[in-house]
Amino acid sequence: MQHAAAPAFHVGVIMDGNGRWAEARGLARVAGHARGARRVSEIVKVCPSLGVTHLTLYAFSTENWRRPLAEVEGLMRIFHTYIQGKMAGLRRNEVRVRFLGMRHRLPAPLRELMARLEEETRQCHGLNLSIAIDYGGRDELTRAVRALSQQVADGTLPPSAICESRLAEALDTRDLPDPDLIIRTSGEVRISNFLLWQGAHAEYDFPSISWPDFTVRHFADLIEAHRARRFTADTPPPPAAVARP
Repeated sequence: MQHAAAPAFHVGVIMDGNGRWAEARGLARVAGHARGARRVSEIVKVCPSLGVTHLTLYAFSTENWRRPLAEVEGLMRIFHTYIQGKMAGLRRNEVRVRFLGMRHRLPAPLRELMARLEEETRQCHGLNLSIAIDYGGRDELTRAVRALSQQVADGTLPPSAICESRLAEALDTRDLPDPDLIIRTSGEVRISNFLLWQGAHAEYDFPSISWPDFTVRHFADLIEAHRARRFTADTPPPPAAVARP
């Protein structure tokens, strides 16, 4: 007997507060990013048990290039080390990995590792993990509009055929469901150019805890609270009492 697939449940996370966490402890900002990378492994591991089918992590934005050179280079080293060290485990645990965003500005060895990880996990059927590196929602939308415009200019796409679904198909997330819940750690109440189109109907949560201190328990509690709110919203009110004579 074939069991029905579990419904998609997509959580996006803006992993904020790494640098401030390190500075508060007298450490270099890159030490906070290294600690945050270890937190990623814990959250990825627990997702299937929480019913999370898709997880999208905001690792490096298009604006992050403005940070000090030493911090940017440190982040690139952390990305390289993480992918290299976790590749076999991700494949073994059936985690399919995709990368969102541009790639041409990233170091060549990192780009090669990213492509290799995507290829080696392409047939995995567990958690769908998307990592946004050199990603910005406005840039993504601009690239999508440019691609559709080129099709119009080439005569392969009539302007009247451009609709919401056509635009969605031109985004980096074309194979992913829209997020149900987006979490930003560290207490900053803003979305920082993350999944602008896709998050139109998502619920947002802004816990004050920095990402290095954001535990599996915090993650599970937010998911449980989200589901409780959705259950309440989706459950019709009881019928009105009939007045008796």
